Amino acid sequence: MITITAEKFAKMYVEKNPGEKFNEVKSNLKAALSRKKAGAVCGNCGEPIWAAGSAIVGFDGCFTCITGESDHSEDYEVYE
Repeated sequence: MITITAEKFAKMYVEKNPGEKFNEVKSNLKAALSRKKAGAVCGNCGEPIWAAGSAIVGFDGCFTCITGESDHSEDYEVYE
């Protein structure tokens, strides 16, 4: 995964999804990252959550369960 700050990810996401609110997306990202750091796991398979994806879809899931894909080498994950 490519690491990115919540601020930069939120900015990119809102640019591509103009109906979304920057502050809300950023807040959701930070909350998901906090849950990940606290040990949150995917409700489907028990793997650690993908904070960026979980913030967007609205539930705690891992990359594979959210996207159905296994290669996450070109996808983003938030950090801070």
